[in-house]
Amino acid sequence: MDVAKDKFKQYIIQQRDLGFNELYFPAATRPLSARAVKRLDINKFRDSESLVQLEKTINTCQKCPLGKTRTRFVFGVGNPKAEIIFIGEAPGRDEDLQGEPFVGRAGKLLDKMLTEVGLRREEVYIANILKCRPPNNRDPEPSEAEECEPYLLMQIKLIKPKVICCLGRIAAQRLLQTNATLGAMRERIYDFHGVKLLVTFHPAAILRTNSYMRPAIDDLRKIIGILKES
Repeated sequence: MDVAKDKFKQYIIQQRDLGFNELYFPAATRPLSARAVKRLDINKFRDSESLVQLEKTINTCQKCPLGKTRTRFVFGVGNPKAEIIFIGEAPGRDEDLQGEPFVGRAGKLLDKMLTEVGLRREEVYIANILKCRPPNNRDPEPSEAEECEPYLLMQIKLIKPKVICCLGRIAAQRLLQTNATLGAMRERIYDFHGVKLLVTFHPAAILRTNSYMRPAIDDLRKIIGILKES
């Protein structure tokens, strides 16, 4: 154990001497399962223009019980060639009615946050772990997320973003396959299938606790810095 600690310490010193001030943590990511590959004919979707085709293919999904209770299928919205994808946990009431993610109070706050750092909603892409609203806005069930996750992974593959920003604990825990707290996941840069991933507060949490606003803006500014360096 002491040998491992010494090697890690040497690595940290080496990275510092090389001028790096960030550590990259690989996420516990995994390829699409055989079942997911069978469900989606991946060869049909080869570039970002195929997002429309992907939506047409999956928008009648009934793989989990949420398909029977939803009003609208909430695929995602934004620039199909976006450098940033923002990912929340699931649609809420307003999203379920309009079929678009982040259009309620939390969505308006997200728009404000984007403006604060010089971004427009039309420049980024916004999606959720789930495409259908859970009853009473409860947290997604693991089985629901498992069924829906291949769709999100395909969106990421088609868009080819430079950065993924997880909005809130649940989205981050799902993509990073961890039970870590939001505080433990923030202020780190992860590698998610070759894409940099960062975690910040969900706008709904900021609406409840206004003191989260400033650190969330700092997180977004960090993303802008990564894009400028890439």
